[in-house]
Amino acid sequence: MTDERWDCGRCRDEVLLFPFTMAFQPIVDLAEMRIDGHEALVRGPSGESAGSILAQIDDGNRYAFDQACRVKAIEMAARLGLDGRLNINFLPNAVYEPRACIRRTLAAAAANGFSLGRLTFEFTENESIADAAHTRAILEEYHRHGFKVALDDFGTGYSGLARLVELKPDIIKLDRQLIVDCDQDRTRFGIVASLVTLTSQLGVKLVVEGVERIGEVEALREAGVRYMQGFFFAHPAFEAVVASEAISWPVPACLPPAPASRPLSGPPRGAECSPIRSATLLPNPVPRLGLRRDRRTGVTP
Repeated sequence: MTDERWDCGRCRDEVLLFPFTMAFQPIVDLAEMRIDGHEALVRGPSGESAGSILAQIDDGNRYAFDQACRVKAIEMAARLGLDGRLNINFLPNAVYEPRACIRRTLAAAAANGFSLGRLTFEFTENESIADAAHTRAILEEYHRHGFKVALDDFGTGYSGLARLVELKPDIIKLDRQLIVDCDQDRTRFGIVASLVTLTSQLGVKLVVEGVERIGEVEALREAGVRYMQGFFFAHPAFEAVVASEAISWPVPACLPPAPASRPLSGPPRGAECSPIRSATLLPNPVPRLGLRRDRRTGVTP
């Protein structure tokens, strides 16, 4: 039986949605060389881009799409046997009454035996917040159920220090725009290293997105980054999850533990490192840029 006290009426609206499905991209833990979780990314039914799906959202279907994405991500992750955490993008402006709007998520998790403590909800790209107090109420309700909340695309658009202070998320995800070529750019490297220190002091988990080159991996690890996501490790898998054996793990020897404190003297120079390639990789991987020849084998991954 539904609780009418928390029913805003939207939950009963029947909206015919366009077809869509999910791809899953792993988030890796370099300290333990394991997959920490997967982010569910919306796709068209034949693998069409997220943009082609998101372009169909309007005020009339925003709520229904947000609800359907949550349910589909949980159902598919459970069916695929996903281990670790599941990150789901959500639209804060599509949540009208937090206690009402969370009911389908709770029901989907219960029906599929998916622990609520494994769910992380991410603010989606370029999502402005019309009512900060309302958004804080959403986060409080999510925390009450054991969910984690991530601030996506940190440092770009609406996601910045002011929102970090205001909303106090559990996780921030650093956008590629800030880390691209951080192994060659002292400014970008310094920003990342400073954010590592800041998030450590605040007790916030830092994840870096959009990692594409081995040089970026080396520099980020040198700056103290533990959690990463990007094409270097694995592309999103269409209606599938990526196994640990399919991840392009860097050679551990080239990634010594970062010191407790490090002067911001710039990115590391001259490191030679190649990824370990598994025999079972994702089909037709896109060639990665900037990989160095392994001096031990003479093979360029």
